[in-house]
Amino acid sequence: MTQKQNGLLYGPDDKVPVGQAGILGLQHVLAMDVYVAPIIMAGLLSMSVAQKTGFLQAAFIACGIGTILQTRFFMKLPVSQGPSFVPVGAVAGIYLANGGAHGGMATVLGSLVVGSFLLIALGLSGVFQKVINKLVPAIVGGTIITCVGLSLLPGALNDNVFKASGNVNSNMIIAGITAVVMLIAIILSIRIPQLKKVLKVSSIVIALIAGSIAATLMGRFDWSSVQSAPWFSLPQFTSLHYGLHFSLPAILTFVVIYLVLTTETTGTWFAMSAVTGEKISNKQWNMGIIGEGLSCLISALLGATPMTGYSTNAGVVSITGVASKRVFVSAGLWFVILGFCGKLSAFFAAVPAPVIGGVYSIICVIIMLNGLNVIRNLSTSESAIYIIGVPIVLTMALVLIPSKVVNEAPQMLQYLLGSPITIAAISAIILNLLMSSTKTLAKERTDTAQVNSGR
Repeated sequence: MTQKQNGLLYGPDDKVPVGQAGILGLQHVLAMDVYVAPIIMAGLLSMSVAQKTGFLQAAFIACGIGTILQTRFFMKLPVSQGPSFVPVGAVAGIYLANGGAHGGMATVLGSLVVGSFLLIALGLSGVFQKVINKLVPAIVGGTIITCVGLSLLPGALNDNVFKASGNVNSNMIIAGITAVVMLIAIILSIRIPQLKKVLKVSSIVIALIAGSIAATLMGRFDWSSVQSAPWFSLPQFTSLHYGLHFSLPAILTFVVIYLVLTTETTGTWFAMSAVTGEKISNKQWNMGIIGEGLSCLISALLGATPMTGYSTNAGVVSITGVASKRVFVSAGLWFVILGFCGKLSAFFAAVPAPVIGGVYSIICVIIMLNGLNVIRNLSTSESAIYIIGVPIVLTMALVLIPSKVVNEAPQMLQYLLGSPITIAAISAIILNLLMSSTKTLAKERTDTAQVNSGR
């Protein structure tokens, strides 16, 4: 397999052998910390152990079905779905305000179902594509991609390494070993052409295995939860258990949440488009938002929280050079298997946070650099300095803003302050509209077409 002009070993439509696709799909699953958001939410909702297990299983199954739907049938790009952190506060607030354990979850799920249908209607109407074409030229898209990576990096280090449970020194050692092993694999793949394919495509799995071994030797990998978990189990707490209840204030709240998620997932699609060199057609934009709505609908019916496109996978593709849709379908199948296999779910949940952090931090940098590459290829004007720079400043400001300030803000504003990507996207769009002339806008649309087509 020769390397393509865009640096990929396998393009989106290349047929990777089934066995290899299975292994590479598992690599994406390992690199995605999809269990973190559900675990945080379960803690805020004071769920029992059985409810937490069911919540996590439902999230895995929703991830798998959503990934397969988007990759194979709707967006038709290599895209993985996963639970977003954005709704965490809204889910907890609505749950507690509507009876808590006595009906709160029914109100949450009912609101999510209504919001899902709104996303589907947005795609069916064809409005979404028109909005993207008008408001998100290449310079805005590149800026959003850059801010996606930038906003994820502090969390990758803080949440998974510096502030994770355990001794911070041992956390740093485990994360360092994981990251160094991955870099060694990548360096060897560059220096030794004969090993390029093997080492590049499996560098993340190699790093995660090495990090897990190091964590086990240091007494940081708790295998007891894996040993006690059953091999097969069905999710017990779905919408059939909780029921659905519809509350107008809760529905309006989640309409805002879904708009925020749409902005985030748009950034992910831009990132994957930039990495693969594949143009996103007008039809794909609309079909993608329909797929997003269906993913969220399935997740709600299973008793989980909203799905969104995971930007982590764009970084994985950049590192491994594998963008085959077959691999992403395989990842979706792995997620479904995880949802029914309690022991596998327990294993992934038990992988120490520093191991994930060691890989995740490098992936975030790759995403950020992909955004800068999009911007670098554009013919920019003086206004571009502000269109690019201000969103980056706002992204860092929201990453560093004290939680006390966020908690004192009105509830609706808290959702926006909790999503640096959304604020970055909104500011980039507004600045581009205010500072770009008609002539510049026309040139940027041409640049957008050229960047999306991989030229």
